[in-house]
Amino acid sequence: MASSLLQRLRQVPDPRRLRGLRHPLVVILILILTACATLVAGNDGVTGIRQWAARTPQDVLGRLGARRNPLTGRYVVPSERTFRRVLASVDGDALDAATCGYAAEVVTGDAPRPVIACADDEPVEREQHRAKTRALTHPTPAGLLPAAAIDGKPLHGTRTQTGQVFLVAAVTHQHAVILGQRQVPDKRGENTVIADLLAPLDVVGMLLTLDALHTTKKTARLITGELQAHYLLVLKGNQPLALQAAQALLSGTDTALTDRMNTTDDRGHGRTEHRTIRVAACDDTLFPGARQVFRRRRDTGGLDGVRTSKEIIHGIVSITADQAGPEHLNAYARGHWAVENGLHWTRDVAFHEDDSQLRTGAAPRNLAAFRNLALNTFRLAARANIAHARRDLHDRADTFAVYGI
Repeated sequence: MASSLLQRLRQVPDPRRLRGLRHPLVVILILILTACATLVAGNDGVTGIRQWAARTPQDVLGRLGARRNPLTGRYVVPSERTFRRVLASVDGDALDAATCGYAAEVVTGDAPRPVIACADDEPVEREQHRAKTRALTHPTPAGLLPAAAIDGKPLHGTRTQTGQVFLVAAVTHQHAVILGQRQVPDKRGENTVIADLLAPLDVVGMLLTLDALHTTKKTARLITGELQAHYLLVLKGNQPLALQAAQALLSGTDTALTDRMNTTDDRGHGRTEHRTIRVAACDDTLFPGARQVFRRRRDTGGLDGVRTSKEIIHGIVSITADQAGPEHLNAYARGHWAVENGLHWTRDVAFHEDDSQLRTGAAPRNLAAFRNLALNTFRLAARANIAHARRDLHDRADTFAVYGI
């Protein structure tokens, strides 16, 4: 079977002039992603990528269609300058569509799942053990809809004429798979790219969780109308009338609202958390497509159980009480952190994204797309610890085999 990823990368438009063109675009892209500087530990910059790519086996370069030196008869890897020039000029939207489209094909079963084996005697990854423990202590409520979190992240160290590069992504709650990504145009808010981000994605019937910045009537109508999905939106001062109405519906003592509440407790990472959510029904008069409002209170303290801080958040959802009770809304609200823990934090820590010195053209955004692809690959291969998985890919043949190349 031909590599699904390779087929998709062949569809990315080549921005270079035909005159003087030596290296096919797909060769550069596949070497960028598989050197992946991204899949393999230690290759987080263009210099590392090119150095890894320079040692690609000749048979792999031949299968990719690399340029062949007529004098030596050997296949040639592009120079570091070529890598940088291509990264800076390739259409970011087309690249994101190709890389995220590959992940979607794996999820739907239209492409084989990547395999990244670990040593037989290697212990269970700590993250996998924690996930199993949490599943036992905090079982997932039955009947949860597929959900995705939408949020933005600046690329620190990057510069445009008006500020930093800012990217908005959609990430699944369950496995933190990145479904899509868009760059926010200069001097515009991240809510301006929501329609472009979600339009190519198959989100019918899904629940989309967004923070207060995206709580607009336009976004609510887009999600419940054209996209045929559901939303969970946070209410703050940018929607004062809706917030006041929600507070009025949710007023009362805990004793009077017992049947509309859910409580969970967590202990770990040096703290304890007590979360309480209360829910009330509403309708379109409060917000387009609205069916329920909620108030989520989070009390945090030390391991001694003494509460030292309190946070209260109000929100609104477009699903009815029959579709989601308080325990479901509590799970959805907590699941929204998949975009922070599974994407933003991981790209910063595992791939040192904020330390990158790339600033030219579309290079920062495109390298972020390859990092997203690497994260999707590891998670679709059921590897919970990204750092461990990257260190397991020492052999170049194993690395290319991940994508069937």
